[in-house]
Amino acid sequence: MLNRLEMIRIFCAAADAGSFKEAAVRLGISPQAVTRAVKELERLQGEMLFHRNTRQVRITAFGEELAERARGSLRELDGLFERDGEKQEDEMTGLVRLAAPAALGRSQLLPIVERLAAQHPGLRFDLRLTDQLADVVGEKIDIGIRVGSLRDNRFVVKRLGKARFYVVATPKFLRKYGRPTSIEELQTLPCTGILARDTGRLWPWIFSHDRQMNAGGARFLCDDSEAEYLIVRSGQAIGQIAGFLVERDIADGKLVTVMEDFEPEPWDMYLYRPQRGPMPARLRLVFDTLAGELAG
Repeated sequence: MLNRLEMIRIFCAAADAGSFKEAAVRLGISPQAVTRAVKELERLQGEMLFHRNTRQVRITAFGEELAERARGSLRELDGLFERDGEKQEDEMTGLVRLAAPAALGRSQLLPIVERLAAQHPGLRFDLRLTDQLADVVGEKIDIGIRVGSLRDNRFVVKRLGKARFYVVATPKFLRKYGRPTSIEELQTLPCTGILARDTGRLWPWIFSHDRQMNAGGARFLCDDSEAEYLIVRSGQAIGQIAGFLVERDIADGKLVTVMEDFEPEPWDMYLYRPQRGPMPARLRLVFDTLAGELAG
């Protein structure tokens, strides 16, 4: 038995064609199927929809009224499945939710978002910048950046490159305290420590060959990696900082790397989407732009 939506489609085709046979040709079905659909719709409506004899069919006044209402409903329904072909890329609208580590988000992500917002006024952005792992389901994240392991195999992932971690200090700090050459020497210097906001615990400093240093004696504790970087850059302490924050300062001589032989293996950096399947144009634009500009 036909569902009611298909019944209405067949009826509208017959009303437009003025012939059951022509409607059958247009729909790729048999004339008998058109007749059955019309008869069933007449039974449900309790009204005749067509006057018919052996030579012709002619729609009734009730049928014309029903066809007019049905056409409008079908157009609205079909519109749910159609893309707006006239909408240009610079007319994209809608919300994009982004998640990224705080310092990386401020230094790398924000300039790209600002430029996209200027180019596409219809886009809106919800930015979640935190060093804690984002709750991608609860916060309905569309696109995220993560440094380190990415264990969820349901994500659509693009590797952007590697994030290195350097032990750095200002030249003035090293002139005053000297260059450490071991973890033991490092622990005697004024250093920084990062607290995990969700647990309140200190992140250990990491080094090659799985060596670590507990920063429990750190002179400066904070829960924001960019704040840690600013303390180190001020010359008050030595710190282990992600490369995307300090590599320009290192190149300019404002910060100096030490203990290079202890540098840990770089961490992978990923761009991800939590959901597989069709991707709206606005998300594709943002994803591809981030992938192109952050790669490497």
